[in-house]
Amino acid sequence: MSEKDELLSLHDDEQKHETNLSFKTLLISLLTFAIVLCFFLPKIYIANQIYYISREITEISNQRDTLLEENRALKSQLENLKYSITILNPLSQ
Repeated sequence: MSEKDELLSLHDDEQKHETNLSFKTLLISLLTFAIVLCFFLPKIYIANQIYYISREITEISNQRDTLLEENRALKSQLENLKYSITILNPLSQ
């Protein structure tokens, strides 16, 4: 049983031994993190820019539609005024 106890004590000693992060592992993880940031930060920036530009396009499009509708209404009023001038003026003379 002494061999068994000896193996168990060696195993326990090995389990108690702490392994810290080595410099090489830390450097690899930081380098990996930097590479991932280099790939994803431009994508995030571009996606945000597209979002804000599309909001501006939508706002300008809504303003354009409103102005077109006002233009139609003004043209209709102009036609009504032209009609009243051409019809009513000859009759009043």
